[in-house]
Amino acid sequence: MFLEPLTPTEAGALPGELLTELTALYASNHAFHALSGDFPDPEDIRPEQVATALADELADPNTEVLLARSAGRLVGIAITLGAHPDPADDDPWIGLLMIDAAQQQQGHGRQLASLVENRFRESGRTALRLAVLDNNPQGLAFWTALGYDVIDHRQDRQLGRPCTVLRKQLRTPRHAARVAVLDPTGSVFLFRYDDSESGGFWALPGGGLEGDETPREGALRELHEETGWTDLAPGPLLTTREADFTVSGTPVHQHERIYVTHGPHREPTGPDLPAAHAEDGIRAWRWWTREELRGTTETVWPAELAGLLDELEEREEREGEGEGR
Repeated sequence: MFLEPLTPTEAGALPGELLTELTALYASNHAFHALSGDFPDPEDIRPEQVATALADELADPNTEVLLARSAGRLVGIAITLGAHPDPADDDPWIGLLMIDAAQQQQGHGRQLASLVENRFRESGRTALRLAVLDNNPQGLAFWTALGYDVIDHRQDRQLGRPCTVLRKQLRTPRHAARVAVLDPTGSVFLFRYDDSESGGFWALPGGGLEGDETPREGALRELHEETGWTDLAPGPLLTTREADFTVSGTPVHQHERIYVTHGPHREPTGPDLPAAHAEDGIRAWRWWTREELRGTTETVWPAELAGLLDELEEREEREGEGEGR
């Protein structure tokens, strides 16, 4: 998914094809518009009404309309407000986030919300707010599941509708890389980390990137620092993930790339390990079998690690069979 800002000029004279796409998007959400009352007849939303609504939004210089596209088609829209009319409110707002009804239940809403959060996070904003109509419990459940906390109940400024106001702290962005080291039996090496938010978890060797490091360079440096193993290098990319936690007292939103490699079954070694482990909050280590990962009640990141390794093993077996033909 990628975001495409709609300019005020475009909103004033929307190309016919784009206006058709937007009208279909709005019309597919007639149940929401029946709750909001934004259109006279939610069962008959017309192109000129959509064009007027978007032009009115962009008349405010602090408003941005973002079109979300995936696989070449319009799947959603987000309308954001960089500065609230209330001078006591320093946070930006999400005024609308809407996914084409035919594309819902596929993760597009979460992805669009994450992209909007990242835009504000990267611009230096530290929190984000939104209001959910009190007659929209599904909307409230969606946003609270994304980590937004209820902070107020009041009427909206335009139509006086009862709303619940929510707020989410935007964590500091951090880029990191990790390595899944597999021994000859397929067991994977994990460290146990202490963490003030989660109380502790198991994870792969790795950590935050430094300077202008590439993810592979950072993964290799972290692997050497934390294990003392100098004969391994990151192999193919296993997966990517995002996670919220605290690093040295700072809440972060981490973007992580995880690579995989193979090596012997051994213990970390080297005179510098105690200091490196103390700095990173590492308290223990061990090799885990796939069965142990699936059966543990302890927290392991990523939670789907066993399944990812199963898929990797199956892929490697298929490739090996192909080479043997």
